[in-house]
Amino acid sequence: MRAETRPAALRTLIGSGALAAALAASPVLAEPHTYRIDPDHFAIAFQVDHVGYANVIGLFLKASGSFVYDEDARTLSSGRVVVVADSVFSNHGARDRHVRDSDFLDAKRFPEIVFEATALELGADNTGKLAGKLTLLGQTHPVTLDVSLNKAAAYPFGHRKHTLGISASTTLQRSQWGMNYGVDRGMVGDAVALSFELEAIRD
Repeated sequence: MRAETRPAALRTLIGSGALAAALAASPVLAEPHTYRIDPDHFAIAFQVDHVGYANVIGLFLKASGSFVYDEDARTLSSGRVVVVADSVFSNHGARDRHVRDSDFLDAKRFPEIVFEATALELGADNTGKLAGKLTLLGQTHPVTLDVSLNKAAAYPFGHRKHTLGISASTTLQRSQWGMNYGVDRGMVGDAVALSFELEAIRD
């Protein structure tokens, strides 16, 4: 039977079947979502050597951020974290004032520390590398963080929205950004270890 002589109902059925088969064979399109970091569950810690005796451990108490991520494709479109420089805290008032001044963070001139994410590479175990650019003291340089995606699920209480938990860490050479105080005399270490713990809520 030639196509033009087939009954209309049969032609419709065949056409519908072909369309269904095509749709079934088509890949599911990825869907990125915006995730906003929950300020109540965002910790930024740093650790730096002090005269070789011990490490000073501190926190940044104020920060915010968001990113665009596709869980199915495991791809990151963009991401930005802003840290308030004068929110530094090491449980010692005089030291914190010194860290805020021009020897270190120069928080009056540069009130924000900004990280812009550029690429994410994840392995099968949900650990990998997050590349980006860090702007500190008015200078921008590339950085790479070790990252772990810990859990992705609806929150069990409170807002009950889909939430992604993340741990990340890196070590910076602060002199790369022009923060040289105490480095040549071995008073304060050049290497600063940073760690991040956060929960991000999907919009």
